[in-house]
Amino acid sequence: MTWNAALSGCLKVGRTDIIWILYQEMIECGVAADAETVGYLIQALCVDNNVLKGYELLRQVLVDGLVPGKAAFNKLISGFCKEKNYTRVSELLHIMISKNRDPDNYTYQEVINWLCKKGKGREGLRVFNDLKDRGYAPDIVMYTTMIHGLCTMDYIGEARKLWFEMIEKGYRPNEYTYNTMILGFCKIGSFEEAKILYKEMCDRGYKETTVSYNAMMRGLCLHGRTDEAYGLFTEMPHKGIVRDLITYNTLIQGFCKEGKIVESTNLFRELLTQGFQPSTYTYTPLIERLCQVGAVQEAKSLWNDMKNRGLESTFGTQDYIIIGLCDQGDAAEGMEWFLDMLKSKLKPKQKTFGKLVECLSQRDRLDDSLLVLDFM
Repeated sequence: MTWNAALSGCLKVGRTDIIWILYQEMIECGVAADAETVGYLIQALCVDNNVLKGYELLRQVLVDGLVPGKAAFNKLISGFCKEKNYTRVSELLHIMISKNRDPDNYTYQEVINWLCKKGKGREGLRVFNDLKDRGYAPDIVMYTTMIHGLCTMDYIGEARKLWFEMIEKGYRPNEYTYNTMILGFCKIGSFEEAKILYKEMCDRGYKETTVSYNAMMRGLCLHGRTDEAYGLFTEMPHKGIVRDLITYNTLIQGFCKEGKIVESTNLFRELLTQGFQPSTYTYTPLIERLCQVGAVQEAKSLWNDMKNRGLESTFGTQDYIIIGLCDQGDAAEGMEWFLDMLKSKLKPKQKTFGKLVECLSQRDRLDDSLLVLDFM
């Protein structure tokens, strides 16, 4: 058995610790490392989350004229994608191409998936098209990833083109792909197209699920059609479809957006009685709307409940309470909340600064007003 075969075997079983012992023995025996050896070492570093060291080793051996195989490059790209270091990912792609290590489907899938998650759908589409230009055939996973990324960014036209291209290639959309496109159509208000696709999905044997209902409800709520969304909500148990936290959050956010605070709070209470643990995304819209209608004490009660559950607030939640307090003329407590934000190293929004300064000035608390202005 050769040294490289031993290194490969250790890598396959995840024994990166033994790889370095074997490599040291190999050097002591006077055996020089080749491109294959270096490839295993780089992969081992990536497995151990030492991606930067793996990259530095790559740069070093390239100077020496050694070019490891695609597996090493793919591991580095995957590692840098997880670390959100697009500069390094782009550089590695260019190195691969320049060194005749053409990226394969796995490489492209890693890059496209990362770009889409980062909200860089257009860049992902360019990489996707580059893949096809180089003669590779995207698979169903890659099409689905790309369609999802484009729909997330509301590039429904491009997503639709890929949808039909995928079907022409002989790939059958799966349940996830259907739900992605349905949500995409709903987000831009194309409900008739969404319904057609929904029916097609059901006709093809895919069952109506919590995910599919949530997608339709979210789209309806985005366009102020909460009554229709609530109709779907009430329909779910009759069809044996389980509601989840996302179902409740979607409708609560929709009702809050339309100022339907009674309906929102009723759903919140129902959510608790059903045994769900509310999330930050449950509390935030309720706190915002309660403050806007002058129910600041109720908003503060929800805030305390959220903190007692160990949940971290989203950006802007405390701002809603400060502005609500200022609207009621309570400059003193508004100032307390402001100072608490600063202690937590959170910077209030510009509107919050303005409201608080105005309220403090009206209460002749000029020193506090100047203090707030110093933090703007």
